[in-house]
Amino acid sequence: MKAALILKDGTVLYGTGFGAIGERSGELVFNTSMMGYEEMLTDPSYAGQILILTYPLIGNYGINGKDRESPKIHQSGLVVRQLSQEYQHREAQESLDEFLKEQKIPGISGIDTRFLVRHIREKGVMPATIITTPEEDKINVKKALEKLNFDYSSIDFVAQVSTKKTQTHGKGKRKIALIDFGVKHGIIDQLAKRDSKVYLMPHSSSAQEIKELEPDGIVLSNGPGDPAILTGVHKLIRELEGYRPMFGICLGNQLIAHAFGGDTYKLKFGHRGANHAVQDIELDKIAITTQNHGFAVGKVPKGFEVSHTNLNDKTIEGLCNKNKDIFCVQYHPEAQSGPHDSRYLFDKFMKMI
Repeated sequence: MKAALILKDGTVLYGTGFGAIGERSGELVFNTSMMGYEEMLTDPSYAGQILILTYPLIGNYGINGKDRESPKIHQSGLVVRQLSQEYQHREAQESLDEFLKEQKIPGISGIDTRFLVRHIREKGVMPATIITTPEEDKINVKKALEKLNFDYSSIDFVAQVSTKKTQTHGKGKRKIALIDFGVKHGIIDQLAKRDSKVYLMPHSSSAQEIKELEPDGIVLSNGPGDPAILTGVHKLIRELEGYRPMFGICLGNQLIAHAFGGDTYKLKFGHRGANHAVQDIELDKIAITTQNHGFAVGKVPKGFEVSHTNLNDKTIEGLCNKNKDIFCVQYHPEAQSGPHDSRYLFDKFMKMI
């Protein structure tokens, strides 16, 4: 197949298509991790985005089915420098190309991803369209640009990826209400491993429905989209204040900020990778973290203080309230894939309970 990646600013890159034949639009972002493409592809936080992987060779260890963070691919498309059609791993079940075909997701390879990432770092993330088509067909760039009116911040992606009914995971003694805004399975696993029964609840759950479970603690998950538009969730968090210890992860961090009078802003090109250095101010320690977000907390809400900071750009990476019963971080402490430096935060939450 032939393929094209068409950016909103008129930049066009041609390459070789793989995965499904089709045309999809989304916000073009990049991740600098060297491994973990199966986890990234199935992370619901990428809903509505086209993902560029900066590591040049992708697909060499195949797809095993065990590393998925959710049952399906959530990106609109995948961009790589070199696709490996041959793969080798003792647990591999299929190729990356086959996986994208099954999920009806287009991919493009053979383009200069270094140029593309530098372009985004300079211009910022932007809408783009990925087109894959049989070799004999023509790609109409002009028509694709005319149709490209994708507005990431106007779409409620959480409603698309959240569970529709409550699920239970684990058999532990503690009861954890995990509000699903696009949760990764790794978060569920880390909670279940700590003697917990996890109730995965829809994002639209009411405070009364959560309290009826009589949980010992509440976790606000990661997820996609602009946190500012989720006003119903802001209200829910306020209604749960003081009821049980609360732990927010990634989008959960941003939602807590909004709920109590803070705000967020869009980063120029986001934080997406597995090597972001973050300082835990209380412990005076540094952790290497896995991150995937395009927004950051700006104004710190009243009654909260900054608990973690990013050592690359000094953005806020965590908050805690003065009553010490709510805390949140902007990154992924479960880190699948990635370093395990921050898994102590799950233990901290259990001690709060």
